[in-house]
Amino acid sequence: MKSSPARPLWQGRTLALVGIVLFAFSLRSAVASLSPLYDHIAADFAVPPAVIGLIGTAPPVCFAIFGLLTPALERRFGLERLAVAAMAVVTLGLVARSFAPSWGLLLAGTALVFAAVGTGNILLPPLVKRYFPDRIGLMTTIFSTTMAVSTFLPPLIAVPMADAADWHVSLGLWGVFALVAMIPWIGLALRHRAEQAAKDDDDIEEPSPLAFGRMWRIPLAWALLVSFAVSSTIAYTSFAWMPQLLVDISGVTPATAGALLSLFGFMGLPASLVVPLLVTRWNATRLLFGVAVACGFAGIAGFLFVPTAAPWLWVVLLGLAPLLFPMILVLLGLRTRTHEGSVALSGFAQSGGYAIAALFPFGIGLLHEATHSWTGPLIVLAIVVAAAIPAGVVAARPHTVEDDWERRHGAW
Repeated sequence: MKSSPARPLWQGRTLALVGIVLFAFSLRSAVASLSPLYDHIAADFAVPPAVIGLIGTAPPVCFAIFGLLTPALERRFGLERLAVAAMAVVTLGLVARSFAPSWGLLLAGTALVFAAVGTGNILLPPLVKRYFPDRIGLMTTIFSTTMAVSTFLPPLIAVPMADAADWHVSLGLWGVFALVAMIPWIGLALRHRAEQAAKDDDDIEEPSPLAFGRMWRIPLAWALLVSFAVSSTIAYTSFAWMPQLLVDISGVTPATAGALLSLFGFMGLPASLVVPLLVTRWNATRLLFGVAVACGFAGIAGFLFVPTAAPWLWVVLLGLAPLLFPMILVLLGLRTRTHEGSVALSGFAQSGGYAIAALFPFGIGLLHEATHSWTGPLIVLAIVVAAAIPAGVVAARPHTVEDDWERRHGAW
């Protein structure tokens, strides 16, 4: 870790600051901008429920696969050039999706977008480390907050924009931000091309095969993986299906459903600001697990038994369940002693969690189509939330993966 004195945030790195903010914004704006528009798209061509499920499955699948591939890509092309490529692919995918004449191309464009987003997820932390070694905490807060904003903003304006213009414009709008995000990284790539080859210390480090293999035999690693899977499942299933669920059982309009999906995404904003502080300063892990599980159960129960009574309340409660996400990101550092263990645990928990979460948007779509009801899918989500209970019991204990390994198998 470099030891650098703090200097003004903008001094000599304005391009990097603007680039990181635009980059972070573009990584999430595509996730929630599509599902509120299915009713509008249906006026041009049908989007079968199975395809909606596949589109909902695309983010975690791509995040898991390209999260594993990114370190090798970065070593070959460098951080800045790969950032440019990621934004170029996001732009291409968003534009292609906005002009899609059929559900097949809509799905293909979405997969292309999320493949690039999966790469971008891994790039952001090392980009912060390279350009802001003296402001890592502040910049991490900035980019995580930007990602939260870009999660709740698109569904808020998707339907009004589609009503004012059409759904093609509403979807394609977000490609403008990705295109603009390329500009600072092109400049930085040109500026630092010569030094990239010599700087191996800023590369993304891959977990050693030995440390990664040990994670399969450590209960704490599995607890964090399950917790990450629970959070991701609730989030991506909701982004895929919540608008339709709200229209079907809560009796709201598509525009209101989009606004409520925005409210769901907004709940990640206070969580991203408060949860890391509660974990690091007050060791509130057990309490936060309890809050996440209780809120998840309460939101699902509201949709099951009184869906029309207060749909905004059920959305808020369900939106609090993914507070597990920022908590797990913090615990990935706190539950390790060594750098090798930290990198291995992060790869194991995030890739495995996304892989599990990828099964649910598609599976819930099939279940809904087979039963013509939302009762079964909501019960499945309740079972998913329940999985966080035993995971939380293990993850909340103040120990590390190295401790777990040494207790069972000897020296780390």
